[in-house]
Amino acid sequence: MTRTARFTLDPAFTVGDVDPRLFGSFVEHLGRCVYDGIFEPGHPAADEAGLRTDVLDLVRELGVTAIRYPGGNFVSGYRWEDSVGPADERPRRLDLAWRSTETNRFGLSEYIDFLRKVGPQAEPMLAVNLGTRGVQEAIQLQEYANHPSGTELSDRRIGHGDKDPFGIKLWCLGNEMDGPWQTGHKTAEEYGRIAAETARAMRQIDPSVQLVACGSSSRAMPTFAAWEATVLAETYDLVDYVSLHAYYEETDGDRDSFLASAVDMESFIESVVATCDHVGARLKSTKKINLSFDEWNVWYMSRFQKDAEENPLDWPEAPRLLEDNYSVTDAVVFGSLLIALLRHADRVTVACLAQLVNVIAPIMTEPGGPAWRQTTFFPFAQAARHGRGQVLDVRVDSPTYGTAKYGETDLLHATAVRDPETGAVTVFAVNRSQDAVLPLEVALHGLELDGVVEHQVLADADPEARNTLAEPERVVPHAAEGTVLDGGTLKAALEPLSWNMIRLA
Repeated sequence: MTRTARFTLDPAFTVGDVDPRLFGSFVEHLGRCVYDGIFEPGHPAADEAGLRTDVLDLVRELGVTAIRYPGGNFVSGYRWEDSVGPADERPRRLDLAWRSTETNRFGLSEYIDFLRKVGPQAEPMLAVNLGTRGVQEAIQLQEYANHPSGTELSDRRIGHGDKDPFGIKLWCLGNEMDGPWQTGHKTAEEYGRIAAETARAMRQIDPSVQLVACGSSSRAMPTFAAWEATVLAETYDLVDYVSLHAYYEETDGDRDSFLASAVDMESFIESVVATCDHVGARLKSTKKINLSFDEWNVWYMSRFQKDAEENPLDWPEAPRLLEDNYSVTDAVVFGSLLIALLRHADRVTVACLAQLVNVIAPIMTEPGGPAWRQTTFFPFAQAARHGRGQVLDVRVDSPTYGTAKYGETDLLHATAVRDPETGAVTVFAVNRSQDAVLPLEVALHGLELDGVVEHQVLADADPEARNTLAEPERVVPHAAEGTVLDGGTLKAALEPLSWNMIRLA
């Protein structure tokens, strides 16, 4: 008989408040994320600006907040001046990052228009180019975007049809600058210096800007941790966040380890927090640096790298790149990564799902055709809607299973979020077992809850089931049966290989 997984919830024991920016996303000029994704003039559903209204509807349903732009690797060759003014006068450029041709038909003004149409929750998060450019270009972009009027650059924006400033508060100081693939990549000392200089200049224009310094481009980098320590020694008092990026995929058929990917993500977060706090201690600072996990997802990177080697691109426009089609298994891992972010909401206060449309994305489109939800759409939409409030401290007592990468790992991965106004609680839980139901009991202490509002599950008898153009609704969440609140204890049975959202009120 399978042992029951258990944990206790008590409002006296919390992790921290969920920052809405935790449910951010990412739009890069890569593949079909922009062109044929959010922007397709001539599509039957396109508005007067060329934005696909069917995609806008899905983006709103997904619930994303801060949207990082324009990259990613793309930003290290980005000339912001190319992306403003009359679209038919903008230059075509070679994009070295993705060996594509960039038309610049979609630019800065179109990005802001897109955000405004998504809704007030969609906040700009703009990256500046510290690969091939530097301080001057960053502050010129800031002045163009944010200064009300009366200077050449702000009046240029007004002349381009944008009377109101864009009001961008959240800025990324470059992208993955330790990566040898990055155009203009730098040593930690070189990057720390230019990031500090750029931050100082940007704060001279607006002391209230919020700035993200580049951390290592992944935990696997040989520069990891030493990079963060060196960069933060230069920038600690000038920035608000350090970035983390992580992608996960199933390799060599090792599904057990893949399902435990969040073990690595949580350890990654805790390592960066330790590094930040160590630098703060050395500097005798009371300031806390928060984390911007501004790229995360399931991404089958090995497939992309193999294809890139075998079929090098010859500068096409908006090629089909990184269009992973996600299975139920991928969605369960994806949900577990969301749980990891919520479990560290005290320090991870910005996070960006990479990316939003077509490119390793929860939303897919077909040129001239429909848009549809991938399996990963559902955990994100549920968490973005119901994962607001205070994260409660969850420490599970769970049966375990063996993994090649992470050793003995809990079958249960879970968190819970309490709405401080209503007292309602939402439990998010993943059962990593591939073949067994996992009984769950949650003791509720000091919580005035009357019963179970709903228990939604994402699972399927076929772990490879996925949504496609031909079958866009093959996989959707379904209601669980038998979940009850019994004498102050929540009792549920978690289906094998499943993502679960249980709402209590």
